[in-house]
Amino acid sequence: MDLGLSGRAGIVTGASRGIGLAIARGLAAEGARVLMVSRGERELAARAAEIDAEWLALDVSEPDAGDRIVACCAEQMSGPDFLVNNAGIAEMKALEELTDADWQRDWDLHVMASMRLMRAACPRMAGAGWGRVVNVSSSSGKRPSGTLAMSYSVTKAAQLALSRAFADRYAADGVRVNAIAPGMALSEGWTGAGGLAEQLGRTRGTSAAEVLRAQGERLPIGRALEVDEVAQIAVILCSEVASGVAGAAWSVDGGVWASIV
Repeated sequence: MDLGLSGRAGIVTGASRGIGLAIARGLAAEGARVLMVSRGERELAARAAEIDAEWLALDVSEPDAGDRIVACCAEQMSGPDFLVNNAGIAEMKALEELTDADWQRDWDLHVMASMRLMRAACPRMAGAGWGRVVNVSSSSGKRPSGTLAMSYSVTKAAQLALSRAFADRYAADGVRVNAIAPGMALSEGWTGAGGLAEQLGRTRGTSAAEVLRAQGERLPIGRALEVDEVAQIAVILCSEVASGVAGAAWSVDGGVWASIV
């Protein structure tokens, strides 16, 4: 199937590893030009070189980051035609242990950074009569997770509401704003040093490997997702074939989300 992405140009944040990197690779494989954004310059530059993408090392939570990233895309490649807000962080912490700084960090990264990028990109897309935005939220944004810090769950829920607000505003202009809500995927956030599997293992007195196995077996499909399985849905929502989808929040969680809505 031709997804109609050849020659399109756009942005993927949190793109140096995990789901973000998989999305950038998937878009590039469809012939799209990608501006990869992340904080770590060396790793980002290396990953961008692998897929012949442009890159910009920047903390997306900085107040002027949205304008700078969109301007960089327009100057280097044109567009943006698509935007994937994937940058995020998850840290296990008991609700009563969360500080104001923890709440603010997650709010700035998951909500304000996404909002600023959409605020900068969507009017340009509307002017062109075509655009796609995908906000990478989480299954815990639909229902708070007992294994993640509540600041993550709450701000991911806010990101879903933000996505819907922009979808309603720009749908008539040819801009499709949607979200995906991944569950447990085998990205560095789960499997890496200091990742969620290791954090959970410490609380349960078991290894990260055992946590990954047990958590995966709890999913209806019987295993954790690969990052490419999540990325493929984001790529579709960035494409021409998603022209009839607006304001959706697609669960990509192996069947965890029980609602049929």
